[in-house]
Amino acid sequence: MAAETADVVIIGGGAAGLMCAIEAGRRGRRVVVLEQNRQVGRKILISGGGRCNFTNLHTTPANFISANPHFAKSALARYTPRDFIGLVERHGIRYHEKTLGQLFCDDSAAQIVGMLETECAAAGVEIVTDCRVLAIGAGFTIETSAGTIRTQSLVIASGGLSIPKIGATPFGYQIARQFGLRLVDCRPALVPVTFTREDRDRFADLAGVSADVAARTNGHKFREKLLFTHRGLSGPAILQASSYWRPGGPVEIDLLPDVDLPAALRASRAEIRTVIGRFLPKRLAERWCEVHKIQGPSIGLSDREQQAISAGLHSWQVRPAGTEGYEKAEVTAGGVDTAELSSKTMETRKTPGLYFIGEVVDVTGHLGGFNFQWAWASGVAAGQAA
Repeated sequence: MAAETADVVIIGGGAAGLMCAIEAGRRGRRVVVLEQNRQVGRKILISGGGRCNFTNLHTTPANFISANPHFAKSALARYTPRDFIGLVERHGIRYHEKTLGQLFCDDSAAQIVGMLETECAAAGVEIVTDCRVLAIGAGFTIETSAGTIRTQSLVIASGGLSIPKIGATPFGYQIARQFGLRLVDCRPALVPVTFTREDRDRFADLAGVSADVAARTNGHKFREKLLFTHRGLSGPAILQASSYWRPGGPVEIDLLPDVDLPAALRASRAEIRTVIGRFLPKRLAERWCEVHKIQGPSIGLSDREQQAISAGLHSWQVRPAGTEGYEKAEVTAGGVDTAELSSKTMETRKTPGLYFIGEVVDVTGHLGGFNFQWAWASGVAAGQAA
């Protein structure tokens, strides 16, 4: 480590930490980033199937979950998707909109990491990789595996508990507790849910089958794809719903959104499963009819029977046994209580000079690039102040 003292030390070389470093470095601050992995931006590299869904054009505060839904407004307003797109374009990185405002690199997520590293170098930021933080003492004296460094401003950008195989740890929450900050209980978010034994026996062999659905839980509804897995349900609709789901509660799934099934049944002489199979994958339609003992031609159904079959498909009540946990969760919900932080600067109210940004904070985005936008915005907010 070249410097024994720095103006700003950032613990965590992910999206939020690197963005903060760039912004602080541009202000002429001497910035050191400490990263426990051998390379920075590991979560960026694996995101979006390796192409990094780096922002969403339609970002609003409504796309975020927090005990204080107003907290994210300030940072998001001051650093927008258009600001980050401008940075991407200046570096000549080609990108495209996939669906619903989601922007991905045309080529590789490595381009986003390379861009951030280039910007850090231009801002005079020192990045120390393969560096474990051992202790943080009084006056922001930081003991690390690479030596001791002292700083005026300390930024915790260490992420959440999601995807431990790439180094996720509870470090940020431990530091928050050390400095007397309250935490909102953490839980896996944007995560597949698992079936009960009964549902697994019924549906596990449909793994790989997908359908366009509307999934609803706790007053929140998402219209996207559902995917059957060997252990339960995944796909964008389920991942979105999982962030709002609570253990023991139901997820209600409309397997036929926008379909008037009674009308389709009345207009057909085919087998009921054949009619349903016009709107759902054939394997799913057949299994649904098998599980619910639905058989025979559609022409013989009474109005009541038509409505009952339709209601079952429009409001499939799934009570998940649980989730796939932090191993498969894209993000961690909960974290450092936003009441402890300034919404303008991310600085803690109790300890001047201490900041928390990114996923470690109790701000969690929906699926589709929103969590990266929070990382960029919160990073910039702290970088302008630290």
